[in-house]
Amino acid sequence: MVYLAGERITAARINRLKPAVYNTVGSSNLALSTTETDITGASITLTTETAGAYYVATATFSFDITSATTAFASGVCQLDGSSLTGNARWSGEVTTDFGEASFTWRGAVGTAGSHTFKLRGSMSSGTGIQVLAAFTTLLVTIYEEV
Repeated sequence: MVYLAGERITAARINRLKPAVYNTVGSSNLALSTTETDITGASITLTTETAGAYYVATATFSFDITSATTAFASGVCQLDGSSLTGNARWSGEVTTDFGEASFTWRGAVGTAGSHTFKLRGSMSSGTGIQVLAAFTTLLVTIYEEV
């Protein structure tokens, strides 16, 4: 953020100096399958004011075994319908196993305007793992250029 000598500073530019923070928590448990599916409630729609804004998105997925399995669970984050690179991965084996997996993504949002981040989950094979929505969170911080 560079201000040139003699440059006029506006309230809008000053407001963009502060990062914007958004967070959400899932609202409905999700029984996983091999098909990647949205986690209900784990979605954030926000508006950026400038092109070139960038994000840091951190998700924590809470996974629970519902029946014995050797499969693993995956949690991904999408931005405007496209999956971001990287995922959270977790495995358990017996019905008493549960735990959390997290991942952090960073990148450019692109153009100014409305953008949606959402969490999705799946498992490597079969069934037997669920996402515990009340413990699954998404935190997105937006940094805008002035």
